[in-house]
Amino acid sequence: MARRGNGDKRIEPGFDGPRKASALDIRLDASDRVLATGKGGKGKPEAAQSRQKVTSEKPAAPAARQRRKPPTRRQAKPARRFSLVRKLVYWSLVLGVWGGIGLACLFGYYAAQLPQMSTWNVPERPPNARIVSVDGELLANRGATGGEAMRLDEMSPYLPLAVIAIEDRRFKSHFGLDPLGLSRAIFTNLATGRLVQGGSTLTQQLAKNLFLEPERTLERKVQEAVLAVWLETKFSKDQILELYLNRVYFGAGAYGVDAAARRYFGKSARDLNLAEAATIAGLLKAPSRLSPARDPKAAEERAQVVLGAMRREGFVTDREAAQAMSMQPGRAKRYWSGSQHYVADMIMQQLPALIGKVSKDVIVDTTVDLDLQRNGEEILREMLDGEGAKKNVSQAALVALDGTGAIRALIGGREYSQSQFNRATDAKRQPGSAFKPIVYLAALEAGRSPDSVRQDAPVKIGNWTPENYDRKYRGPVTLSDGLTQSLNTIAAQLVMEVGPKTVVETAHRLGIRSELQRNASIALGTSEVSLLELVGAYAPFSNGGYGVTPFLIRRVTTVDGEVLYERNAPPEPQVVRSRELGMMNSMLMRVVNSGTGKAARIPGWQTAGKTGTTQNSRDALFVGYTANLVAGIWFGNDDGTPMNKVTGGSLPAQAWGKFMIAAHKGVPVADLPGAYVPETAALPLQRPAPGAADQAPVPIAENGNDNGPRPNGDLSGEKRKPRGILDLLFGQKQNPG
Repeated sequence: MARRGNGDKRIEPGFDGPRKASALDIRLDASDRVLATGKGGKGKPEAAQSRQKVTSEKPAAPAARQRRKPPTRRQAKPARRFSLVRKLVYWSLVLGVWGGIGLACLFGYYAAQLPQMSTWNVPERPPNARIVSVDGELLANRGATGGEAMRLDEMSPYLPLAVIAIEDRRFKSHFGLDPLGLSRAIFTNLATGRLVQGGSTLTQQLAKNLFLEPERTLERKVQEAVLAVWLETKFSKDQILELYLNRVYFGAGAYGVDAAARRYFGKSARDLNLAEAATIAGLLKAPSRLSPARDPKAAEERAQVVLGAMRREGFVTDREAAQAMSMQPGRAKRYWSGSQHYVADMIMQQLPALIGKVSKDVIVDTTVDLDLQRNGEEILREMLDGEGAKKNVSQAALVALDGTGAIRALIGGREYSQSQFNRATDAKRQPGSAFKPIVYLAALEAGRSPDSVRQDAPVKIGNWTPENYDRKYRGPVTLSDGLTQSLNTIAAQLVMEVGPKTVVETAHRLGIRSELQRNASIALGTSEVSLLELVGAYAPFSNGGYGVTPFLIRRVTTVDGEVLYERNAPPEPQVVRSRELGMMNSMLMRVVNSGTGKAARIPGWQTAGKTGTTQNSRDALFVGYTANLVAGIWFGNDDGTPMNKVTGGSLPAQAWGKFMIAAHKGVPVADLPGAYVPETAALPLQRPAPGAADQAPVPIAENGNDNGPRPNGDLSGEKRKPRGILDLLFGQKQNPG
């Protein structure tokens, strides 16, 4: 073992006396011990003090860090609340982001179902036909919309303001969608538990009307929103509002404000006052339920709501709103009321043949005189409501033509709103004795004259024995007397003289197009014709003998003035020669002056015409004319029910006289064409005694033809046997004058 050096003296551990600290000394000194100290820090060992001095060289920690106390309850609540708010905001943002992404995906999916945006175009508004009178007054609008399109600056200024106030008060500021309005509607609907408000803007409503079906689905609502935003980028606000007001539905078949104004107030949308504009705007909520024609009180209450909205928005003053609210509601006329609509229906039937398919708005100029039309309508209604009600008469019709065939007035029934069937053109009725002038014309053309004599006595043609209306017989009479007194026996004889075929050909030459039966009873007007045809057949007697083709349409143009059609018909041929024309006018003037048509006389004018009455007074007519106008009036019942002793010389002739007197006011007087100087009868015969009415009928061959006066026949005085049951069942009808 090596010896240690002196420098390596062993040091034993011990507990005595202080020593020099060694690097390996792990004993605790005073500074490492925690000793309790008194107040003020007394009793602190020097080592601790020395360590404090050493550590004091570092910056002192704040008092709050040095002394941390547990938080109280009052300090903890705000902290927790702040934490909840932060979480709420955070998750709201998260949900909002994801909701926005989901909404964008939803919009994108349903928007993808729409056609390519490059193909989007606002569809053309259905075409409208504006039908006007000869003076340019509106008769009717026809088309899918029921009215013409109008520019925004042409409308009453109250209309767009009323619609904005009640339907979309932020219309001028939103971008097609109104988040505030949508949120309000959702809240209101949730609060009430039912759908009471809609959040759609005017632009959305327009998009739905233009492009989409009216179904309530999520897809449709999304596509509606997409299209609304597109419309806002494509058009100005005024253009969108104009499109909306011209296309939205207002009930009763009226699309657009002009159609609604004319439907409910009988005026243009240009002329609506504040109360009327508010009423129309109020219809948008429920067009059928709030219609003034259906419920004036409900319409008035809704209008009050609209006026209140306009006042709140500052569109009208309190005074204006109060004045409008004080107006009494009025019941609108019934649907399409007015006889001019019979004319409009006829025009729409004829229009495609003239211009083809109506693909754009057109203006149709007609021949109708609206004053005459209204005057005739008023006269017929007064007659039906007065004397007609006592005599079981429910319907009437009227046609008036000038010498060219232009229809100046046409009334197809008592009230268009109750029945759209046109009795002037579509009803085929027996004309009765009003057909006799055609029979007499055929006889005159065959060589007879008004002074030719025939025997008014019972006659028999085959199994048919015609009788006069009064069942009396007058013996030898001239043809002029026979027509004046509307004797059936004379007309029957003339038909058999010239032949039924000749009579039918004469009728067709005068303009009657209906199929006529070639038999003897045609003398009494048993073949059915329309009133328009019959009046047209009388026109040659008025205009100098020239045929006419009744017409309504003079010209058709677009709204831009392009002429699509203009009547340029060739001159009509002469269908009645001067000789026969003078004779016919002479005889028919006697009918009015001293015969069955005396109620139709017009002071100061040469007036001619003929009455017509069918069996049991089922039909009663008067057709007459002056040098200025030809007109015919029919009274009867649609189901053929007999009237109470109404003849052509009563109600029809009276109404005709009133109508024509008004029509000729201020018109220069003119005489009828043609002249005839009466001749002396070739064989003047003594009239039989009063008992001659009971004479036996004179048999007439069905192919008889005699240019001279007929003798009295058998004057033996033998009484005529009563007609048998077979004659009553299968014999011809007797038509009084």
